[in-house]
Amino acid sequence: MKAALWGIGGAGLGLGLMYWADPRSGRWRRSHLQGKAVHAAHEAGDAVGVVARDLSQRSRGLFFESRRRLHRAPVEDLVLEERVRSALGRVCSHPGAIRVSAKDGVVKLEGVILRDELRRVIPRLGKVHGVRGLDNQLVPHADGASHPALQGGIMRSGESRAFFQEHWSPSERLFGAVGGLMLTAWGLGRRGLSGTLVTLGGVVLGTRALTNLGMKQLTGLGAGRRAITLHKDITVNAPVEEVFAFWREMQNFPRFMTHVDEVIPGEQGRSHWKVRGPAGVHFEWDAVVTRYEPNKVLAWRSVEGTAVENLGVIHFEPTPRGGTRLDIRLAYNPPAGAIGHAFAKLLGVDPKKQMDDDLLRFKSLLERGRATGRETVTREQVAPRRGESRDSLTH
Repeated sequence: MKAALWGIGGAGLGLGLMYWADPRSGRWRRSHLQGKAVHAAHEAGDAVGVVARDLSQRSRGLFFESRRRLHRAPVEDLVLEERVRSALGRVCSHPGAIRVSAKDGVVKLEGVILRDELRRVIPRLGKVHGVRGLDNQLVPHADGASHPALQGGIMRSGESRAFFQEHWSPSERLFGAVGGLMLTAWGLGRRGLSGTLVTLGGVVLGTRALTNLGMKQLTGLGAGRRAITLHKDITVNAPVEEVFAFWREMQNFPRFMTHVDEVIPGEQGRSHWKVRGPAGVHFEWDAVVTRYEPNKVLAWRSVEGTAVENLGVIHFEPTPRGGTRLDIRLAYNPPAGAIGHAFAKLLGVDPKKQMDDDLLRFKSLLERGRATGRETVTREQVAPRRGESRDSLTH
């Protein structure tokens, strides 16, 4: 057994030396690795500085908060009113419908409020520093339709604890990464179900801290189509009418998108996509055009229930020199969310780089008449069909 392990290790070492000492590409690989190492060192230095400042500021805040609790001093009424209004904005969807006044530490609340929110607003306002009492004269309503001041608005989930927030602070990420590493190491040293669960929990905690992504985005569960978002701006030296026409013809996407095998247009703005994923895995889904403004906006999204939920929005803007600026935003939810996205990158499939390369091919196609890397594809081959109307895409 030991001989086999030594043999495997020796073979791996030999392959590694051959990879880095290759006379044709070894020099570039070593230089590329050196650049990556220097960049990582700079990133680590910046991260240390950010964490240090965050810890310093939080320590100061904790000190002053402790001193405030020990030495309670009266708060001016105007200051207290602003504190209460600030707290209202975090737990109430219609804070403008509530009038706040304070006198000698007693806060008077007047106006209207949703009945479901009243249950959490009163306890939260009672915890505001300086509040000695609450005079609740709010009129609760079952829904917003019963009063104009309660219509619209954004529901507030309230304040969440540090590690339950969507985004963690630098110090929280540090503690989370260290905690995840310790749990993983402890779990690997134990056997049975408990060790496996602890190891899994440590890996999840460490990944959550390193990526700073919420659990929905990290796992893809409940994230809809926005687990991973890609954004790109590009300027093409071609009229906006021609650029929009090329994007409108979705069946032409495989001509310059290497991962798209086929897009079959259908009726009422629908289309069927066949895409090649990591490790040669193929995915198929149906998409529908959701917004169509000629020479301005083109948007689409996958239909419900697809394996890879996705959406895209492109804004077209003419430039003073007769070109076109494209603002492209794509979002998708791969299997296993951000974890699946990271796994795809390990397999050599980087969606962001893929998107950049595809757009460079498209730019070359429009400006030079040929797609970079695909010299057999000319502008004439992907020319948009004449007479295409908006109704054929949206109805």
